[in-house]
Amino acid sequence: YPFSVNANINNVSTTGASAQTARQDRLGVSGVAASHAMAKTDAGRMARYKNIIKATGQKHGVDPALIAGIISRESRAGNVLQNGWGDHGNAWGLMQVDVNPHGGGHRAVGAWDSEEHLSQATGILTHFIQRIEKKFPQCTKEQQLKGGIAAYNAGDGRVHSCENVDANTTGKDYANDVVARAQWYKQNNY
Repeated sequence: YPFSVNANINNVSTTGASAQTARQDRLGVSGVAASHAMAKTDAGRMARYKNIIKATGQKHGVDPALIAGIISRESRAGNVLQNGWGDHGNAWGLMQVDVNPHGGGHRAVGAWDSEEHLSQATGILTHFIQRIEKKFPQCTKEQQLKGGIAAYNAGDGRVHSCENVDANTTGKDYANDVVARAQWYKQNNY
């Protein structure tokens, strides 16, 4: 029986990208508008992965739009990778699986742009969502989902509440940015 996220990505509150993240694209705005602009910038590259994103989402019970949102944030749909590697050789693939032995300690599975890779990364994501559900049973499903997204970036030990899940994430906006990008992909048929 596959895991299933019981929260709708469209119902997750988000402040979107920080000004720091928005500056990557020299955007004059931050917040949800910036996240949407970056998701749109990545849409052309993302389209070539749409089928495997949808298959992976179905297999793991995760909204394909969320997978696309993570791919957009992590690798700009592959645009920032060097032969599939990012984060100075510490992360692999479209969803940037952490292979650093002092970090996530995962191994690189499949080609960087393969369904095998997306399946591994989405399995890691669902693991963290489940950890956050257990850690914060009093939180709403939407807060747990957002916390799981933050934990995908920073680890569940660095998510300390349901409210400010991004306190310890990259740019202090990871989950908020991913959620806003995912909402854009949801509106654009993912």
